Amino acid sequence: MTAVVGVPALRLQAPPAPFTHLTRLTDDTGLLEHARHAVARRAHGYCTDDVARGLLVVSREPDPSPALLRLAGIYLAFLTHAQDNSGAFHNRLSYDRRWTDEPGTGDWWGRALWGLGTAVARSRAPWIRQEALLAFDLGAARRSPAPHAMAFAGLGAAEVLHRYPDHAGAATLLADAAAAVGWPESDPLWSWPRRHLAYASAAHAEVVILAGAAQQDVALRAAGLRMLSWLREFQLAGGRLSVPPAAGWHRGTPRQQFDQQPIEVAAFADACASAAAATGDTGWYDGVRASIGWFLGDNDTGSVMWDPDTGGGYDGLTPHGPNLNQGAESTLALISTLQHARVAGLEVRTP
Repeated sequence: MTAVVGVPALRLQAPPAPFTHLTRLTDDTGLLEHARHAVARRAHGYCTDDVARGLLVVSREPDPSPALLRLAGIYLAFLTHAQDNSGAFHNRLSYDRRWTDEPGTGDWWGRALWGLGTAVARSRAPWIRQEALLAFDLGAARRSPAPHAMAFAGLGAAEVLHRYPDHAGAATLLADAAAAVGWPESDPLWSWPRRHLAYASAAHAEVVILAGAAQQDVALRAAGLRMLSWLREFQLAGGRLSVPPAAGWHRGTPRQQFDQQPIEVAAFADACASAAAATGDTGWYDGVRASIGWFLGDNDTGSVMWDPDTGGGYDGLTPHGPNLNQGAESTLALISTLQHARVAGLEVRTP
């Protein structure tokens, strides 16, 4: 779908989050990672990263169907199987159910805690909440040297604190996550803790905002909001979202336009929604609207970034339009972004 120059944008109601393709990619073991178009590629197996995000989006549903609760049970069982006695997690499981790596505390550990924490806070099934809390507590005793992993884990800790405000382990993990991210530089042209934007960048700002709110630390919350404001300023041009590409962006180098990844869009939507909740400033919902609009075609090539027939999200935005493969990560990013449309009946701009 290509935007027509000179034709004004429309404001349309966002579609509901689709779970059809996520269900297609899920079997009795877990969530298959890759797809060729809408067909799962079994040879690539499963990863904890995606299964954790699957548990997250299903747990966010306020009135899940029996089918979605079944998905939650599958994802939770996968994560508890992936976790070892120290709280670390395997990440990659082959299709023949063999782990191909050793347990660790990389990004998958952080995302596992994020998914588990969200299940603790939001799942409608008591047995899921109970089991997820046991796994979260075990994993939350660990720490990762990677700021991204710590940011994801901190988001899970913030979820747990919503249900259990006195949970000491979650409070400590959230504080440690914000410390791992660090404080933004004072330069308004690069208001970020590091010289490189990698992936899911907005999660760093989000966890600092949430840590500041949880600790009632005005300066820390303001630092997170400053980081997110800086991201918003250069990613939104005329209301259209243009996120950094998969290769990231190094300070002092030209910013490349493609290939844009759905995970970056989803992270920005999450962070803007958290900023609105933390501050009461509904202006942050503009970022949520722009993120939804990115999937619906309000992006740099005017391309719709999902397939309404399958419910799958496309794997990336290239100079020539979408990568038509519909893997787990992109589909989960689509779902989590559209879930925010429930807030205040958000409408979005589409070309």
